[in-house]
Amino acid sequence: MGLLEGLFGGDHSRGRGKKEHGGAVEAADMATDAAIPPLSRIAASVVHRCARIAGVPVDQLLRRFHAEEQACRPLEYARSVVEYCSYVALRVETKRQDHLGDREFHSLTYDMMLAWEAPDEETDAVFQKTAFSILRDDADDDDGGSIFYSSPTQMAIQIDGRRTVGPEAFAKIAPACPAMAHPITVRNLFDALTNSTGGRLHFLIYHKYLKSLDQVLSSAKRISDGHKAPALQLSDIEVILDIYGAATTKPVLQHIGTSTWPGRLTLTNHALYFEPIGVDFSYGEAVMYDLARDLKQSVKRESTGPWGAHLFDKAVVYKSSSTSEPVFFEFPQFNGHTRRDYWFAVIKEVLHAHKFIRKYRLADFQKAEALSVATLGILRYRTVKEGFHILPAHFKTTLAFNLAEKLPKGDKILEALYGKLKQHCSRFRGSEDFGQSSSDELTLADPFPLSAYTMVRMGLLTLKEEDNPEERDFMVGDVQIGGTCSVQMALDRSVDYSGRVEAARATLDQIKVEDIDTNVAVLKELLFPLIELGKWLLVLVEWEDPLKSYVFLFCFLYMIYSGWIWFMLPGCLLGCTLLMLWHKHCGNGQLIGVFEVTTPPRRRTVEQLLALQEAISQLEAHVQAGNIFLLKLRSLMLAAFPQSTNIVAVALVVAAAAFALLPMRSIVLLILLEAYTRQMPVRKKSSEKLVRRLREWWLRIPAAPVQLLRPQDTRRWRSRLRSR
Repeated sequence: MGLLEGLFGGDHSRGRGKKEHGGAVEAADMATDAAIPPLSRIAASVVHRCARIAGVPVDQLLRRFHAEEQACRPLEYARSVVEYCSYVALRVETKRQDHLGDREFHSLTYDMMLAWEAPDEETDAVFQKTAFSILRDDADDDDGGSIFYSSPTQMAIQIDGRRTVGPEAFAKIAPACPAMAHPITVRNLFDALTNSTGGRLHFLIYHKYLKSLDQVLSSAKRISDGHKAPALQLSDIEVILDIYGAATTKPVLQHIGTSTWPGRLTLTNHALYFEPIGVDFSYGEAVMYDLARDLKQSVKRESTGPWGAHLFDKAVVYKSSSTSEPVFFEFPQFNGHTRRDYWFAVIKEVLHAHKFIRKYRLADFQKAEALSVATLGILRYRTVKEGFHILPAHFKTTLAFNLAEKLPKGDKILEALYGKLKQHCSRFRGSEDFGQSSSDELTLADPFPLSAYTMVRMGLLTLKEEDNPEERDFMVGDVQIGGTCSVQMALDRSVDYSGRVEAARATLDQIKVEDIDTNVAVLKELLFPLIELGKWLLVLVEWEDPLKSYVFLFCFLYMIYSGWIWFMLPGCLLGCTLLMLWHKHCGNGQLIGVFEVTTPPRRRTVEQLLALQEAISQLEAHVQAGNIFLLKLRSLMLAAFPQSTNIVAVALVVAAAAFALLPMRSIVLLILLEAYTRQMPVRKKSSEKLVRRLREWWLRIPAAPVQLLRPQDTRRWRSRLRSR
């Protein structure tokens, strides 16, 4: 038991006092509580405890449920009873400011999840049997080895021996407490907590999470009250989310151009503040970067270093229309860049939250609710980082607005979230049925509760008088128990789609190679049909086989004359469609075969560098040729060579007349006929002579002069132009 105390705190051992999960008191309560068919023992115990919390008899609680719920199958009925009673109890429990730090609340909510997962006797027996077999398998896998070689977390779980909770139960109960989880990110939060326990949540991990979350919220509360808070001029609606660089030994480095300042960085739900450290180790006046306004802002990961050198991948770059230059915030870290990744994620969450507010033009309470969702999400994200050393990213992030922006069709999630906010506000202000309840009715905790009220109860937010939950309680009387909210449905569709995106992305890792020669070989194999078609057309154009060239020419001329040429592109698209459908019919959904590519012999590093230098030289030569072409055109347009200018002017007039008088079909026919018959035996000599004369004429045209100026000379030249 000492190991458990060392891992998860001194009050985690079993059978110590009234608040112990699974102790003698809880067992006695389950024994004295009357059975409720068809509920299991744990479900009946949860229902009795919920009734005691709500302050009503069990019969009245069940009678209220029966009045709202229609008949269904036994398992669905039992699960709906547990769900309804849990929401009623959590509605009362979450009003307490210290509920997250109460171990009895931890035990209650965990038992709710167990009861929801196994609500009837049959399902409960199956779960107990499964849990016993898992414990036995874990014991058999030890093979008599020392327990000190196993994971401390796994060892503590095996010693504790309690039943675990699955993702469905956690996703159904946890969001009823807004501080604990949010419906958009509850699945990702469960995956983060069960990262080392095989996809099942143990009470020790759950208790540690809530305890760490309570500490983070308490720390945020102390900072908002003025303890350890920086001297910033914050508005009443701003909440400090995190501070870094408070210690002068670990400052944040701000880079603007080639200038660097150490300092302290503070993030609120509206802005980012940087306070530079002076010579006397005191903080100077804070520079504010507003995240709430629409300033075309962007935040990206970036590498930085001294004098602007991109050496260390530990920075976040901030750009907006209000800053003349990009601002780099570097988070020094000896190993890795998790600190930078954390700040990048939380800054993006605030930006996305305000983008959501501007998109749907939220104001007053709706705006406060959106910011509260982002605030609680960031505090949970910080809890997972500090308590479990996990930083979920991409589709597994626990930040709601970041996840909605990253998921495919995530805009549908935000639309559903906005619909919920409108629904809450219309219920709050409109119908009087939600104002007061009669004595025989129970107010039901909404399965999509409001985060703003949680922030108010914890002292992190102050609402207006008309939105204050103490003045007018938010009551919901027609919640469909057992149903799925619109946000969850939109999330499920996005997650299903993202699974296909992840599967497609996994295939990309198989074909990414670093060698340039290998990439070129893969590209040649993929373009092999087009390359062969090009070679065949080149043979026809060069008239190596006159008979084939004549046949192709007459066929092509007939297609142009009859108008079939305009159906070539639709015909190609239709042929590709038929080919795809044929492979779909013959393949029966099986994976395509492996594409085999013969890799070229590997070259040494020196040879690769020489090849790279040669490629750069060729690119430079092509750029120079393009510049020369443009400068010669400039000479022709400005009549620097009058004789050539006259020739070009006459050619342009003839071309303009041709495009104006001749039909497009004839113009295309003449252009293709001239290009195709250029190497024809009858025209070959005259074509070569014409090309030679055109090249000689082009070489006689001088290029327009160019003068290269230094940066300071450029400024002087521009000032002279302005003075003129």
